Amino acid sequence: MDPVNLIFTGPALTPSRVETLSGAELRTADAKEKFAKDFESIFINKLLDVMQSSIGDWGLEKDGASEQITSLFSTYLARHAADNGGLGLWKEIYSFLNEANNPNPKTDSPETAI
Repeated sequence: MDPVNLIFTGPALTPSRVETLSGAELRTADAKEKFAKDFESIFINKLLDVMQSSIGDWGLEKDGASEQITSLFSTYLARHAADNGGLGLWKEIYSFLNEANNPNPKTDSPETAI
């Protein structure tokens, strides 16, 4: 196979606009809960990465494959932790999403009682 034939010479497509999250995808309770748990999973994963970087060098050689396996382990550990209760952050996110979609918020806040 000639490498010259592998060069792309055709017209390139213009990039399409990325659709923004309009909130329509987060209208159901299941979608809100999944979104909240996914966010908490990412947060726990980043927390594990920072915790792991704070541990000193133990003298073990780390190559690319072992770093990938460690990263995958952290990702799946964070997902499992978030799906089974996590830190409780997903409950706060879920309640915030419910309040954000509620057009008539409750008016019994401490500011209105004074």
